[in-house]
Amino acid sequence: MFSKILIANRGEIACRVIRTARRMGIATVAVYSDADARAPFVRLADEAVNIGPAPAAESYLVPEKIIAACKATGAEAVHPGYGFLSERASFVEALESEGIAFIGPPASAIAAMGDKIESKKLAQAAGVNVVPGFLGEIADTEHAVRIAGEIGYPVMMKASAGGGGKGMRLAWSEQDVREGFEATKREGLNSFGDDRVFIEKFIEDPRHIEIQLLGDKHGTVLYLNERECSIQRRHQKVVEEAPSPFVTPKMRQAMGEQCVALAQAVGYHSAGTVELIVSGADPTGESFYFLEMNTRLQVEHPVTEAITGIDLVEQMIRVAAGEKLAFSQTDVGINGWSIESRVYAEDPYRGFLPSTGRLVRYGPPEAKFHQAPGETDGEAYVRLDDGVAEGGEVSMFYDPMIAKLITWAPTRGEAAALQVAALDAFRIEGLGHNVDFLSAIMQHPRFLAGELTTGFIAEEWPDGFHGAPASEELLNAVAAIAAGIECSHRARAGQTSGKINGIPANLSDWVVTMTGRDFAVTLAEGHAIVDGNRVGGHCDWRPGDAIAVATGDGHTLGLIVRRDGVHWRITTHGRTHRALVLPAKVAPLARHMIEKVPPDLSKFLLAPMPGLLTQLLVAPGDKVVAGQPLAVVEAMKMENILRAERSATVTAANFAPGESLAVDAAILEFD
Repeated sequence: MFSKILIANRGEIACRVIRTARRMGIATVAVYSDADARAPFVRLADEAVNIGPAPAAESYLVPEKIIAACKATGAEAVHPGYGFLSERASFVEALESEGIAFIGPPASAIAAMGDKIESKKLAQAAGVNVVPGFLGEIADTEHAVRIAGEIGYPVMMKASAGGGGKGMRLAWSEQDVREGFEATKREGLNSFGDDRVFIEKFIEDPRHIEIQLLGDKHGTVLYLNERECSIQRRHQKVVEEAPSPFVTPKMRQAMGEQCVALAQAVGYHSAGTVELIVSGADPTGESFYFLEMNTRLQVEHPVTEAITGIDLVEQMIRVAAGEKLAFSQTDVGINGWSIESRVYAEDPYRGFLPSTGRLVRYGPPEAKFHQAPGETDGEAYVRLDDGVAEGGEVSMFYDPMIAKLITWAPTRGEAAALQVAALDAFRIEGLGHNVDFLSAIMQHPRFLAGELTTGFIAEEWPDGFHGAPASEELLNAVAAIAAGIECSHRARAGQTSGKINGIPANLSDWVVTMTGRDFAVTLAEGHAIVDGNRVGGHCDWRPGDAIAVATGDGHTLGLIVRRDGVHWRITTHGRTHRALVLPAKVAPLARHMIEKVPPDLSKFLLAPMPGLLTQLLVAPGDKVVAGQPLAVVEAMKMENILRAERSATVTAANFAPGESLAVDAAILEFD
């Protein structure tokens, strides 16, 4: 067994690998860029080596720097995590030439599966079902248009070396191909150094199912059941679970055996995942097709660990050290249900725009396990995989994921309910985040019914996200809580005089204004009357608290509470309620207050997020129409097309391609 390993990655996955290595008695070395000098994973490792500037191309993606760090510290092996160098065959070969072990598959398997075009050919030869499409070289946009027409719309354009949702475009028409083909090539080149693109038929009503594989160097390959990863946005996974509510035992065996055959055909060992697209319209479950094989650990591996009790990182290390797998296919079972939600630095209330900046407040929910699997006693639990800390920064240079929230319970419904409760206690301030949105997914009737497709988010929130729906019962409860909080706040502030601005601190009659309506609230001992309805319960909030819990009428609500000027912001169950609480005698006067009219911003094209202006498609004097592409901004390694909201004439261009943009920077001005 190795005595010291180096983790060639950052953030939560670096922390995750370090914790398992430490449990195995293996010393660890972290490598870090200038941007990550104060990151938690650097402090967690036994040793740490700086490998250069913030851009990954100058640090984490430079094999020579990783190898030099191994030599300087005496690390015998490298765990690549996911992303960065984890699927670069040349990196594995370079390590082996220096006598350093790679904790992952052989270079030959990475090369075979890393090229999406060649991997599909290998899958066909191994007897795996593949999606109809064109696997040859595509010369240019006109060629792409002809191919798409022959396959039949809709089609998916994919970068051959792509992954993680990057370098993918769905085309419903010829115009979509003309607009997206070159962008797909650029994303592939910028992110993976390969601008080749292939086109395949898009399966409608698709479900994204993947099979976790694990093999050793002695010829054994096992499948560790499946994961459902259908909840995606822009082809990036948001929620994953294991097992799938769609997959039957017969399907599981058929998928698993085909995937094992593919792995054995390329001499695979270590952990790996075969991604499949399944037609949800086929009740037999037999219409499943090979998408790609990820020759690395997946972001969503914790849900597999939760239902199997197998530490995948530990197994990867043992396999790399030459050990045989200590269990067989019949030993792999399914225990309970696990769900993972990815907490991203993005603002769902603003079209999921990326959000960067400092984590002014970071308070994750209490977890039983932190970044490593553990023994379960049959009781539901929360696991948290993160790599950030309060005061840290989410940088534009790396992936926007803040944390992974994993729950396990005996049943799927219990695992989803535990997600909602944990998300209610997840406090993040300083940048946009998707916690409310994740909670809304967990509560959605269609999700709870297991009726999933990769179009779930687009279908259920076509007009954008505005918060999870709130029942009348919940609104009444929040109104009562808001009145109680205001009363406690005034009581604390008025401890000296007994009054605030002439109003008694222990007033019982209030009007709470939120969601565009007024709630009449009367506070009493152990309950409140809201618009004539009795709301029983207790809230443990005290002045200064940011997190509280309200219980009553058989329900428990986790609350995040923040003062916002004269309002209270109370977040619970996927929605933030902005409440103005006034004494009943004062509330009528509030209607006479003059509202400030917001400025007219329709004359500007504003940068919706910090990023790099890569293309400016118009110039001063040009006439534009609604929906016309105006500029392309790259943020978090993804290209975003900014379009005109109305017909107008461009009067000024304030930035040129290649310049960096701050959020709300006025790129263009109109008449």
